[in-house]
Amino acid sequence: MGKPAIDANNLPYADGDFYAFESLLTGKERDRLGEVREWLAAEVRPHAARWWNEGEFPQELIPKMAELDVMSPVRRQGFSNLYAGLLHAEFTRADTSIATFMGVHDGLFTGSIETLGSPEQQEAWLPDIYAMKKIGAFGLTEPLGGSDVAGGTRTTAVRDGATWILNGAKRWIGNATFSDWVVIYARDLADNQVKGFLVDTSLDGYTATKIENKIALRTVQNADILLENVVVDDDFHLKGANSFKDTNKVLKITRLSVAWQAVGQQLAAFDVARRYAVERQQFGRPLASFQLIQQQLVQILGNAVSSMGMMVRLAQLEDDGIAKDEQSALAKAFTTARMRESVALGRSIFGGNGIVTDYEMAKIFSDAEAIYSYEGTYEINTLVTGRAITGIAAFV
Repeated sequence: MGKPAIDANNLPYADGDFYAFESLLTGKERDRLGEVREWLAAEVRPHAARWWNEGEFPQELIPKMAELDVMSPVRRQGFSNLYAGLLHAEFTRADTSIATFMGVHDGLFTGSIETLGSPEQQEAWLPDIYAMKKIGAFGLTEPLGGSDVAGGTRTTAVRDGATWILNGAKRWIGNATFSDWVVIYARDLADNQVKGFLVDTSLDGYTATKIENKIALRTVQNADILLENVVVDDDFHLKGANSFKDTNKVLKITRLSVAWQAVGQQLAAFDVARRYAVERQQFGRPLASFQLIQQQLVQILGNAVSSMGMMVRLAQLEDDGIAKDEQSALAKAFTTARMRESVALGRSIFGGNGIVTDYEMAKIFSDAEAIYSYEGTYEINTLVTGRAITGIAAFV
């Protein structure tokens, strides 16, 4: 008789939390994270490859996410930044596209309102946003402006009495093909400062066109936005968004979320690669019995654990109110570099099966490229950190 099959799901450390970081959460936070993990396993992961292949966003998932009630875990629900980070990592572990949807709506968009809106604006807008009755997008990046958008925003805002007139274009704006609102950052021609505006996507002069032919985050509906004399009432100018320094308050927080995505992406790679290696038979024995395969799995785990350790400490600093921009920059650069290595190792373990989405790894591998680039490229975040440790700026 042959040896009984190994149950990959019941092995020690199957959850990838090798150093028990989740034990740092409160009991309530651990229970809540477990509930969300079960929901993701039932509602998202089984369908994620199909959504990705079709390149369409599952609109039917939005009311289910609203019922799950995960919006604004720190500000609104009173959880720790550590819980919020692990939550975002779990969403990414199930599917990076759905996690990115949440990162845009609950992070960049909602974060703009929470951070830069006046109390009156927050009172008027946040209830529908939290209930996901209004879906949002975040319009900062432009066709000719990515890493240099801070000093080169081309979209303009002109004050005209009690209104503002917006003109310009934005690119790579997630959720924008179906969002109800979008926060647009535009340069005020009167004082040359970047200001933020809540724009109703049904306004005349606003158009959003889906970006096709992507190799990553295919479920996310990224769009090119065109603004042609869009008239916005001054009541929809975010009262705390009056310079790019204000905008950066939002980006500092959401950059942490992307670094947590890099953790979740590595845990996803570890999940599927470990299971495949244990269950796949080659030369009459499990693939995992070969030394080089074990070395690759351990490297993936080591990358994930080191990234998680960095993020756990950074979340604690954020909870204490002392986290710095350069610490967020280092985290984004380091964790995404480790992620890129991890998903490449995972893909190689699958051999030919690693290039088709049937086995999940191809999607994980491809989606990592988007995380590596958005919310500040690896290079820019590296130079931000380099400036902090040398006192010398290597970029303008």
